[in-house]
Amino acid sequence: MRNHWWWRPGWSVGRRFYTWHLTFEGQEDVHRLAAEYRSALAPLGDILTPIPDQWLHLTMQGVGFVGETKEEDVNAIVEAAHAHLAAVPAFDLRIGPAVLDPEAVLLQVDPDSAVRTVRNSIRTAIGEVLGEIPEKAEGFTPHVSVAYSAQDGPTSPIRQILGGLSLTPAQARISSAELIVIHRDNQMYEWEPFAKVPLG
Repeated sequence: MRNHWWWRPGWSVGRRFYTWHLTFEGQEDVHRLAAEYRSALAPLGDILTPIPDQWLHLTMQGVGFVGETKEEDVNAIVEAAHAHLAAVPAFDLRIGPAVLDPEAVLLQVDPDSAVRTVRNSIRTAIGEVLGEIPEKAEGFTPHVSVAYSAQDGPTSPIRQILGGLSLTPAQARISSAELIVIHRDNQMYEWEPFAKVPLG
């Protein structure tokens, strides 16, 4: 495992970033599953950073740092996203089981094609406003993290616990995408909402 909380290029305490996520406010079954994983992984102590229900998310598409991205452009992206996401129907998402990444315990999502459709629509909206799209289209793997690695170390203790679990996957209803202003000052991805754009 690798400590997830190293500072990526451009990031530092106090920096804020515009990004699109799917979030899970009010999604009780997602919270149920996350709580079950948090409970199962709790004996590992501080080698993992569990994610509270409030900050569960599915990372979608970055836009840019606050102060480097014009707010009028961000507002225009939201308007464009309204038009594009109106053509994408709301959908149900199956979340789980967990897989182990070198920096996190991740929950798989299905159908990932529906998530990719939402992301592609957002990317189109960004491209219409900015003329270019941050982040590559390739390499995107939809997932929901339930814990981040908080230090370097072996995978075996985590694998042993995950291998002994048989948890019922969660069902979520995805009816919107959220543009948020995120930071990682406290070794957690925390945010304030900027805009919520409905699907369909």
